[in-house]
Amino acid sequence: MITQMKKYTFLVFHRDYEPFLEQLRELGVVHITQKAAGLIEDDADLQAALQHEDELRRLLKQGAPDQLIAERNEVNERIAAAQEAAKQAAVWGDFDAKRIESLKEAGYTLHFYECYSKSFEEGWGIKVNEAGGKTYFVALEALEDLTELPIPEKSEAAWLQEVENLKGLLAAANARIEAWQKANKEQLEKELVEARQQIDWQRVTLSTDKVAEGALCLFEGFCPIDKEAELNAMLAEAQVYYEETDPEKEDATPIKLRNNRFTKLFEPLTGMYGWPNYNEFDPTPILAPFYLLFFSLCVGDCGYGLALILVGWLIAKEKLRIEMFEGLGPIIAVLGVGCTIVGYLSGTFFGIDIYQAEWIPAWAKAPMFKAWLGDGTGNWMGYDIMMVLALFIGVFHICLAMTVKAICYTKQNGFHATASTWGWLLLIVGSIATAILASTSVLGPQTTQVILIVIAAISALGIFIFNTPGRNPLINVGAGLWDTYQMATGILGDVLSYLRLYALGMAGAMLGAAFNELGMTVLGENPNVGTAIGFALIVAFGHVLNLLMACLGAFVHPLRLTFVEYFKNVGYEGSGKKYNPFKK
Repeated sequence: MITQMKKYTFLVFHRDYEPFLEQLRELGVVHITQKAAGLIEDDADLQAALQHEDELRRLLKQGAPDQLIAERNEVNERIAAAQEAAKQAAVWGDFDAKRIESLKEAGYTLHFYECYSKSFEEGWGIKVNEAGGKTYFVALEALEDLTELPIPEKSEAAWLQEVENLKGLLAAANARIEAWQKANKEQLEKELVEARQQIDWQRVTLSTDKVAEGALCLFEGFCPIDKEAELNAMLAEAQVYYEETDPEKEDATPIKLRNNRFTKLFEPLTGMYGWPNYNEFDPTPILAPFYLLFFSLCVGDCGYGLALILVGWLIAKEKLRIEMFEGLGPIIAVLGVGCTIVGYLSGTFFGIDIYQAEWIPAWAKAPMFKAWLGDGTGNWMGYDIMMVLALFIGVFHICLAMTVKAICYTKQNGFHATASTWGWLLLIVGSIATAILASTSVLGPQTTQVILIVIAAISALGIFIFNTPGRNPLINVGAGLWDTYQMATGILGDVLSYLRLYALGMAGAMLGAAFNELGMTVLGENPNVGTAIGFALIVAFGHVLNLLMACLGAFVHPLRLTFVEYFKNVGYEGSGKKYNPFKK
């Protein structure tokens, strides 16, 4: 839900302006309206403050000044170069570079070559090594048809010793960085907070108008109604002039969402698309359960669901630290619960079809889709149950979107301005409901025919005649025909998009089963310790890889179904601004 706001207009004497702002910041409940970015972001002082903030953030993120980071990077590069040199020197065995140099001084120059083993001739030189289908040899005289390799600077052992020495330098560089962080990180974090507060202060002052030749300061803000009493009490003590009104439609009213603990987990997904306008609706209460369902269908494995619950719990308890998932432990665990339930109902556990497993009792199989949907084999009228379920969910989701759109548009603009929306809703939802009742013999053929005629007639009036009140009826008919074309082509495509829920779930199940089968092949009919280890490695690696790919697809595609199919049919704009109070 969207929290109701009150609009405040403040008029403050210039001498009291800064003390009053400090009071507002201490209270921390007023979202102050800022001027357009182009009017304030070009201010030189603000730009300097923003650059300082960026520098502090960069310094905290990389963990040390550029000089210390450069020193560590240089040592890492030297280690990588020494390791590569050791790899190249390994084919020449253990040799003494000083003795090669002394031979050269004595007039014996060694020439180093490599060639394919099948091409090597004994007269070319002394064979040193043979590896990777190539022969490495040394000659006392240069060979014209072969490209000479550079004389190794050091032996493999010498290079590896240099690597160990460099690791000591790396440890010292890391120690300097850790010491710098210990001495400066806390202060930098404090400076960053102060810089952020200074930027907020500057933006507020730049958004304040000076009137009466600079004697008065005028600015606007918004306060949630649940904080209204606190603000009014402070204003009464401050003795400043202010006006309190309800926000107008044209005001840039900030958005503060108010949801329960479950729905609140999914608010960041709403924010990824855009916060609702103040006159819109909060899509999160509907987005949350459907996103959970879509994600669960895409993963579609109760074993993977249990794994996600464990990972989410470990992250929430800070026993597992992954920077990109910081703070997301609860929602990962909730998604894991959904995957566990949907995976169980679809009968999949780490790629195993538990509905077909003989070791699963009949009572445990009874809730599964295959037991009570379709013909008992996983099909319904010749189609896979999960595919039919995905299409059914798509139809329901889009019908729900159209219903929400009709209700919200009517609330905002009145029924007379939304006749077309109600006409389409009646036509689509009414026709589907009538078809279901007719197919289950609740309605007879003649009754069904009459109902469909009535639905078509009423819908046609809303779609073609009254879609825009006060306009020429012929223009309305033309607009209705164009709207019909768009709906006919768009709705079908939108519904078919939900097949991705079935496709991703099926792909994950098939890939999981393939890894199981590959592991069993390695295990063999007469398993031993070696084959058991091979089986465990293949199955563990395969399912971890499959889980990661499934989660990636389950994150992206449900978002697409929500942001494209649902938001388009519900008429959601999402161009609002999040409530960000001026506070410390």
